[in-house]
Amino acid sequence: MLALIVVLAVAGLALATQLGVQLIQRAFPPQGRMIEVSGARLHVVELGPRDAAGPPVVMLHGASSNLRAMQPLADRIAKTRRVILIDRPGHGWSTRERVADSTPAIQGRMIVEALTKIGVSRAIVVAHSWAGALGLRIALDHPDRVLGLVLLAPVAYPWRGGAGRYNDVIATPLIGPLLAHTITLPLGYLVTNSGARGVFAPQPMPSDFVRDSATLLLLRPREFIANARDLVTLKAAVVEQAPRYAELKMPVTIISGDVDKTVSTGIHSRLLAATAPNARLIVLPGTGHMVQYAAPDLVASEIEAMAERMTRHMVTAQ
Repeated sequence: MLALIVVLAVAGLALATQLGVQLIQRAFPPQGRMIEVSGARLHVVELGPRDAAGPPVVMLHGASSNLRAMQPLADRIAKTRRVILIDRPGHGWSTRERVADSTPAIQGRMIVEALTKIGVSRAIVVAHSWAGALGLRIALDHPDRVLGLVLLAPVAYPWRGGAGRYNDVIATPLIGPLLAHTITLPLGYLVTNSGARGVFAPQPMPSDFVRDSATLLLLRPREFIANARDLVTLKAAVVEQAPRYAELKMPVTIISGDVDKTVSTGIHSRLLAATAPNARLIVLPGTGHMVQYAAPDLVASEIEAMAERMTRHMVTAQ
């Protein structure tokens, strides 16, 4: 009898999860177009004038997120520049054929391929949090494609500890998918707001952030598993790429908060600023992890300054 109750409970949770996935996807449909690349289909949103002077700006979101988390910043920049927002492979409406394709090196290759297909040969890359490692990897592996980097609270180096016990479990074969297809969505729905508020702290979270950023897309099983895999493999990835940061020749602007509890500014941003030859660090006092929301004017002005600098450089080089 107990076994039957367990089976029925699991079946009920699985059914509720599938219903929840349908409702979430209906509420937050894709906004852009799908670009086929080797190993993935990437969801790309383009904003601003395609013929704008100067280089395009590519924006990459962090973990537990999708491109909509970068949209308020993108909307500012898109008033005068071409902006490309990309759901990282496996996130938002982007897919990836293998959940193991979780590293910045692999995702960077996919993103560069997508940019090539939409006619972007060189760009300024703006990357937040997890995607800091991704932006750095793209710049290392494809230096001719990256004119400049603007990194927002970036991950760049290994840190003490891991990625969290729950992520370790979800990234485990068999047990991870079982949990992701049964309890993750209903439990996640209950804690999404509190979790997002923690990432914003000590700044308040915008009241409509969870809705406007389509955060609930994360609770779909395939994305939740992909996100966990990204997190548990990130430490080894930055161990491998960090010794190369001195190779970076392009300008790098790093903007971080001095009370960031999600990605330590001392471990990541300060060390990167001391290592990359053309890096400039801005540390915002009393600011947490979501610097693009805490100081949108400053972040936008730094992106604009980078774009103006690169535009002058491109004109001079002609």
